[in-house]
Amino acid sequence: MKIVRFAAEGRVKYGVLHGDKVQTLRGTPFRGIRLTGEAYSLDSVSLMAPCQPSKIVAIGLNYRTHAQELKMPLPAAPLIFLKPPTAVIGPEECIIYPAASSRVDYEAELAVVIGKAARHVSTTNALSYVLGYTCCNDVTARDLQSQDGQWTRSKSFDTFAPTGPCIETELDAANVSVASYLNGERKQQGSTSDLIYSVPDLISFVSGIMTLLPGDVIATGTPVGVGPMFPGDTIEIRIDGIGTLRNYVTKDRS
Repeated sequence: MKIVRFAAEGRVKYGVLHGDKVQTLRGTPFRGIRLTGEAYSLDSVSLMAPCQPSKIVAIGLNYRTHAQELKMPLPAAPLIFLKPPTAVIGPEECIIYPAASSRVDYEAELAVVIGKAARHVSTTNALSYVLGYTCCNDVTARDLQSQDGQWTRSKSFDTFAPTGPCIETELDAANVSVASYLNGERKQQGSTSDLIYSVPDLISFVSGIMTLLPGDVIATGTPVGVGPMFPGDTIEIRIDGIGTLRNYVTKDRS
């Protein structure tokens, strides 16, 4: 099932995508899937980020090949950091290239969308707390990351967490292809089979530190091949079974 969040007739709604039709949900999917009987054609709605997380918990260095690329040792525990909800944008929206940075990178990631409150969850039960999965671009001001020695500023600019286009509820997250395409050219290609810490590992670890709320997102790390993008570029994150998250890079005009 593909769950979407969309704007239509001046309102924001959740729905289930069936081909080129969106069937509207009553309320949110975090309280169960209840169809209203109302439907829209896909080309008549604007897809938005598929959830509104209270926080995005992102994982650094979680692909073996990416750690090798950076010549860094494998982490002894998941390396976590937070991105704020104000960084979230949806499909077809613009990533704003901040004036403070001269090197902004794409990072294709499989994201886990939490379906119910999770605290001290075991790896055995972890997947029962998952609503589904979506695409995420962990946009990073790489030069600021190096300058600061910690990652908050470089990861937290407005628009630095594109997410979407849907939440896929039926996906084998243990072995799925994750790729990025810059202006139509493939830059990253990896599989979640290369993850150092699996989705259940991550949910258990993070929920042992902080309570995960419905709609929260865990971005599971990026495969080898990260690189820069510039104003005027188009960046796509493609994940098998979910679809394509497309965004456009633009200058900061504030």
